[in-house]
Amino acid sequence: MAYDADVIVVGAGLAGLVAATEIADAGKRVIIVDQEGEQNLGGQAFWSFGGLFLVDTPEQRRLGIKDSYDLALQDWHGAAGFDRADDHWPRRWADAYVAFAAGEKRGWLRAMGHRIFPVVGWAERGGTDAMGHGNSVPRFHVSWGTGPGVVEPFERRAREAEAKGLLTFKFRHRADALTVTGGHIDGVSGAILEPSSEPRGVSSSRDAAGAFALRAQAVIVASGGIGGNHDLVRQNWPKRLGTPPTRMVTGVPAHVDGRMLGISEAAGARLINRDRMWHYVEGLQNWNPIWPGHGIRILPGPSSMWFDATGKRLPAPLYPGYDTLGQLQHIMATGYDYSWFVLTQSIIKKEFALSGSEQNPDLTSKSWRMTARRATNKGAPAPVEAFKTKGADFIVRDRLDDLVDAMNALVGSDLLRLDAIKAQIEARDREIDNPYVKDAQVMGIHNARRYIGDRLIRTARPHKILDPAHGPLIAVRLNILTRKTLGGLETDLDGRVFGSTGEIMPGLYAAGEAAGFGGGGMHGYRSLEGTFLGGCLFSGRNAGRAAANAVA
Repeated sequence: MAYDADVIVVGAGLAGLVAATEIADAGKRVIIVDQEGEQNLGGQAFWSFGGLFLVDTPEQRRLGIKDSYDLALQDWHGAAGFDRADDHWPRRWADAYVAFAAGEKRGWLRAMGHRIFPVVGWAERGGTDAMGHGNSVPRFHVSWGTGPGVVEPFERRAREAEAKGLLTFKFRHRADALTVTGGHIDGVSGAILEPSSEPRGVSSSRDAAGAFALRAQAVIVASGGIGGNHDLVRQNWPKRLGTPPTRMVTGVPAHVDGRMLGISEAAGARLINRDRMWHYVEGLQNWNPIWPGHGIRILPGPSSMWFDATGKRLPAPLYPGYDTLGQLQHIMATGYDYSWFVLTQSIIKKEFALSGSEQNPDLTSKSWRMTARRATNKGAPAPVEAFKTKGADFIVRDRLDDLVDAMNALVGSDLLRLDAIKAQIEARDREIDNPYVKDAQVMGIHNARRYIGDRLIRTARPHKILDPAHGPLIAVRLNILTRKTLGGLETDLDGRVFGSTGEIMPGLYAAGEAAGFGGGGMHGYRSLEGTFLGGCLFSGRNAGRAAANAVA
């Protein structure tokens, strides 16, 4: 039988687009199949904030940040905590990715028209020691145009390849099986789903209107992870993070269902580190949802006071923006699956951002005028104010006793005691009187404001929470938000997938989240943030180039 293409890519998200455009650039024919409609081109990346992990960039140097490959690699390994036999290829991918982030990544993207917002963010600050988890310096580079700004160059390249007859999109084609001939993966079969006109991100029909079978010399699986499938999230939940949450909000559309991971495993592929995952603890119920259980993450500055469900302040170094999985582990150990921020209007105005392209219209639309208002507006950014006014998780009061009463009413309990909450806030407030303190969170606030980027747009001037001049008081219930799969299909540096017997499976490649962003889990246990989109870029490029070189 003749081949329908040289390579088939399963998944039209960022990793799939990168792989397919690299294949087309090599003059090979490629088909992209995806169970969703054309309106979802770009996948999860479209919805993202567009953050990219980059090392020793002009943007950093202009802000006085001294970064290096060695420092970034130290931070990566401190965060990853590689400790398993299965971590051989993830570790090699991590080393290669950090070199990419410190080398050609920025220039490669820039040559395609990608641009970066000039203020570099400081995510995952860690808080233990120099060899532990966290970014020693700000490295979170926000794409000008957010997620769509990352997708656009590759969508443009894909459309150009389509016009040349080198790339074919087959939307609403759901892969149900990989086909094998003589031990070689040589195709995909499945169902043609009925057309869907649902807007991007909205759940679509799974009714089949036909069947398909496509053959090629190689197949690249770039189908994403499991974050939209709560059953799979709970099934793979690691014991080290406690009992799986009873209640979660969902940070990805429903089509991020993990089906293709099971299908690949059924064909003989090796899936490793499936218990490594990345979920946020600052999730909000979206007051204007797009997909089922739609959650939005707060990107917090360092000043909000953080309490567990019983009213105890989270211990050092579990402060906003410091250690996502450390916070998740601590919160789940309380026996509850939610926690609280308590803050002021001054803090929400300066420090709250919301993750997602749709929640940042200024950056997404590339409007300098709108972006400048973040620093000059009297209120918080409009999307944040909308959540404060309409979000089910927000409480706004002038008095602390009224705030605590409303917090208890929201969750239907009396777990929070006014005297305990007040004592902890007052103790913290006394630390504000001096520039030198023993409260580690207040130390962190002072440290943050030494960095010009934080001082300008991300960290409020230190003040007392109970100072009426900075009111009203605000409480935010924080929910567990599903997001990323850190494990995945084990691959070598060319994206070639290993089989269950430990041998390379001829013809099968994987990229993006399906491959744990490279190797089956290049992040190890923790992410430094800005590394998911970058992992899709790097692994998609590697797999696409390798597959193009391998086919006749």
